[in-house]
Amino acid sequence: MLREERAELVALLRSLSDEEWESPSLCAGWRVRDVVGHLLYDAIPLPEYAMAGVRCRFSPDRVNNTLVDRTKVLSIEELLDKLEHNREHITRLVPKVGLADMFVHQQDIRRPLGYQRTVPPERLRAVLAHPDPFARPGRYTSGLRFVATDVEWSRGVGPEVSGPGEALALAMVGRTAALDDLTGDGVPILRLRHG
Repeated sequence: MLREERAELVALLRSLSDEEWESPSLCAGWRVRDVVGHLLYDAIPLPEYAMAGVRCRFSPDRVNNTLVDRTKVLSIEELLDKLEHNREHITRLVPKVGLADMFVHQQDIRRPLGYQRTVPPERLRAVLAHPDPFARPGRYTSGLRFVATDVEWSRGVGPEVSGPGEALALAMVGRTAALDDLTGDGVPILRLRHG
């Protein structure tokens, strides 16, 4: 599923104009090309990635920004080539985390540009069941019940948050752009947590 998700993202990226590559994504301060640069972490051998973590004092934000800065010299074609032909140095060890990260970042690119898609139900359920732990989803999901309206999936106990699985997946990891697509008694609580 991770490889299918990556292939879909590469196909989208190949269709974008130069202006769209420079457009803002849902990731604060990152353009589309910066999100792609971030996703190249999987092309870095694990020891090198670990050393970046040590140098950045194990701060995921610092590591991400450092790795994105390293890719700013790459052309669009070089970014695409590295994304498409990476060696899965990290995600082969944690494919569920890799899938969740790839999914969310693909939506970070698609939503602002207005490129919708239909996600296969089994892939969407996999992302909902295993949100990216580095995004600390518990701070958004604790004490709430999430119910997808387009696939058979629900989780949690408490005031309900319901809506399309894609919007739930984004809201569970802190993307405020998805909140308007959700309904239920738990949405005001979720909005406060996104603060």
